[in-house]
Amino acid sequence: MWNFSLSRALSLMARTAPFLLFRMAVYFAMACAYVIATGTGAAIGYGVGQFGDADFLASSTALGGLTGFGLVAAILYLLREYLLYLVKAGHIAVLVELMDDRALPAGEGQVSHGSRMVRERFTEASVLFGIDQLVKGVIAAIAGLIEGIASLLPIPGLDTAARFFRSFLKIAVGFTDEVILAHALRTRATNPWASAEEALVLYGQNYKTMLRNAAWLAVMIYGLSFVVFLLALAPAAALVYLMPGAFGAGGFVFALLFAWAFKAALLEPLAVTCMLQVYFKTTDGQVPDPQWRARLQDLSGKFRDIGSKAASWASGRQTPVRPLVASA
Repeated sequence: MWNFSLSRALSLMARTAPFLLFRMAVYFAMACAYVIATGTGAAIGYGVGQFGDADFLASSTALGGLTGFGLVAAILYLLREYLLYLVKAGHIAVLVELMDDRALPAGEGQVSHGSRMVRERFTEASVLFGIDQLVKGVIAAIAGLIEGIASLLPIPGLDTAARFFRSFLKIAVGFTDEVILAHALRTRATNPWASAEEALVLYGQNYKTMLRNAAWLAVMIYGLSFVVFLLALAPAAALVYLMPGAFGAGGFVFALLFAWAFKAALLEPLAVTCMLQVYFKTTDGQVPDPQWRARLQDLSGKFRDIGSKAASWASGRQTPVRPLVASA
């Protein structure tokens, strides 16, 4: 089964209520921005469509809605590293403090305290974002070990099952990359790249435990997200009904948006809190295994990139993050 306590995770979530409210404000504002931009675009397209026939009216309305949706998506894509910096990492910083029974400073709000801790460890958003992207690649490579092991076993169908499980784990690792960032915050690391390297080695030498728990959490979180999606269908369809013209897929898209916002604001921090429990408990008292460090260096080019950036940071040459490639 799993190695985390849901009751403990929920208790920690309740204690970080100010950050949860902040996350809800951010992610539901993003969902509303999609809805407003899509509706505005559809209305403009509907107005333009009045100059043509029925087919032109329908196509211009749909095109206007899609343009509004795409514009918001492009803006949020450009802001993604700042969302990680201000929202996710700050929340993790506060969670780490509470899990280690450290008192939060009086007179300073949780959001400002979490943001300050992130700035102290990672300096700027681009550093945190670069580490996060490389860490995701290394964790995906570790998940690929399962497929590699299965290919060596002469069991019919096992290789196919392993490939399917690896694809599932690629979804699940979305809850685990933030655990690596938490290691730097917990240890008060002065070199975030070296901290990420150390945390990944500890993760790798306990990968079976970590991936098993990540898989359980993925089932729980995406199952709950699907329930939220179903509940959101009716009000989303009502929103589409109020929009001008025919925008048939709008209800489905808006329900997906609000389910995503609910997942990002409330369910993902719950999953991360559970994974933090597992990681801290499992790695407590352990030291990085040199054999696993060598194994990860052979397995993943992104792990080697992290090591080189750690060395550059230590020597004072803080190299910029290179464009990421698709290879592990």
